[in-house]
Amino acid sequence: MAKSERTLEIAGLCTTAVGAPDASMAVVLLHGYAMKPADLTPFAHSMGVPALFLLPQGPQAGPAGGCAWWDIDVGARETAVLSGPRDLSEQYPPGLGAARDRLEQFLEAATSTFKPGCTVIGGFSQGGMLSLDFVLRGSTRVDGLALMSASRIARADWELKRERLRGLPAFVSHGRADQDLAFTAGEALRDFVLAGGAEVSWVPFDGGHEIPLVVWRALRKFLSALLRCRGKETRLPTPVHK
Repeated sequence: MAKSERTLEIAGLCTTAVGAPDASMAVVLLHGYAMKPADLTPFAHSMGVPALFLLPQGPQAGPAGGCAWWDIDVGARETAVLSGPRDLSEQYPPGLGAARDRLEQFLEAATSTFKPGCTVIGGFSQGGMLSLDFVLRGSTRVDGLALMSASRIARADWELKRERLRGLPAFVSHGRADQDLAFTAGEALRDFVLAGGAEVSWVPFDGGHEIPLVVWRALRKFLSALLRCRGKETRLPTPVHK
């Protein structure tokens, strides 16, 4: 195990921490369905950003030893995927509220413990969906948002809170060949965040449901720019490219 990596328990969630505890930026990254923090740990180590990366493990058990933020109907998911990549905007996961509450407790405990000057939350797939739901409906404010290969969910509820995105730096990526969550769902997510007034960095890529090197490099630039701008107390210039 690298010296900068350790395992902590924060608000009851087993968490992998990578980086210096006194870093001025904390980046909370949430894994996707049936994944674990270890799937994101190598990226945190290679990011090269002076930040503390906190990778909590979802509280629900997923298939093949993975974890989740809320349970899903695996049979229904497999049937739906047979019809093509999905857009989940009309789905209202029953466990979403409980997951959001757990994340709220986690962020409160993490920020109280480490006291970062800047906090970014984000995630991959299901983790990205929970991140945006929290930004829209949680009570703890964050300074940046990263959504990788995600989709809108609970669309009608989210629409009511869209103004909370105004001025927020947001990173959104999606693969054009994603066979799980449709690329059009990623574009719709980007458009939703834009319509809320967020400062969006949009990174489409030629690939599937994944986090390729091009995305990680773009996220590194996003975080580095946010660090610089926070230091200068200026807004983050992140134009969207369609």
